[in-house]
Amino acid sequence: MSDEKLPAKADADEAHGQVQVSEPIPDPGIEPHEYRITDIDPKAADRAERQVATMFGLATLLVLGSCVAYFAIPRDAEIVFGPLSGNANNMTLGLCIGLALFLIGAGAIQWAKKLMVDEEIAEDRHPAHSTLEQKADITDAFQQGTAESGFTRRKLIRRSLLGALGVLGLPAIVLLRDLGPLPGRTLYHTIWAKGIRVVNDVTLRPIKPSDLVVGQLVNAAPANLAPIQEESGVEYQNAKAKAAVIVVRIKPSEIRTPAGRENWGIDGILCYSKICTHVGCPISLYEQTTHHVLCPCHQSTFDLADGAKVVFGPAARPLPQLPLAVDSEGYLIAQSDFTEPVGPSFFERG
Repeated sequence: MSDEKLPAKADADEAHGQVQVSEPIPDPGIEPHEYRITDIDPKAADRAERQVATMFGLATLLVLGSCVAYFAIPRDAEIVFGPLSGNANNMTLGLCIGLALFLIGAGAIQWAKKLMVDEEIAEDRHPAHSTLEQKADITDAFQQGTAESGFTRRKLIRRSLLGALGVLGLPAIVLLRDLGPLPGRTLYHTIWAKGIRVVNDVTLRPIKPSDLVVGQLVNAAPANLAPIQEESGVEYQNAKAKAAVIVVRIKPSEIRTPAGRENWGIDGILCYSKICTHVGCPISLYEQTTHHVLCPCHQSTFDLADGAKVVFGPAARPLPQLPLAVDSEGYLIAQSDFTEPVGPSFFERG
């Protein structure tokens, strides 16, 4: 065997036949604590407290300023800086909220570096499981840390921080306005009305019952969309979105007609809203053999042969049905508007 010495001291434990190796580096311990100027000079501590409170106070003003700017600055206002430009409203909101978050963070750092107790401590490792005594020690340590942080004693910092954090939620509430108006009664009515022809949504040609064969599904729209398109693009898109329908032809013997809708179809031709009643996705994925139409967003499935009832998925109600008739020239027309709201379910509906 080699006579080379081991790098660390090894002692044989004759009783257990084990070798214990001592630590190669002794515990250096904790260096002597160096006091900060704020620890020994009350004026310096007060000055640091005012700095922290100023940062929190400015953060509060910036958050409030973002709320004011949201309403005060026009939505189409632009800021031009050389070759760069941007929306003034969005830029002001971003700068105000961003600077507010920065000042809250900077104030917290200044508070921790200048005023909180910074003495180093050491403790031995312990198992993950805590005893009741250890839990009590943890609670005591937390309470001690709270006291040493000065949160309860330094009222100026505490109040300014709580104020800054309290108003930080205001922009989120204000920005809810960008989600648009509540549905109200807007989904209760569409541009469908008595006598309005059903037209193909691509060619805008009126549809006759003879144009459809059993098993066919056509995406359709009301014939009175064209005048709206000439007046306003926004109104046209809103009207088209609510009035979109699907027209399907099913063997009359396979249709289970809901009570009160006996005269809503024409020789097996039925018309339903194209808008899913879950969250409003457009649907037209049709299975001829089952008469099921599938929503591509969340797989809500409706049985068109049974009043468009929900047979699968998260949708809570059937697709609204449009009552059909035939005019004097043999074209499909609506008997009336939908008798219930179209589109996704919403809390105001009831």
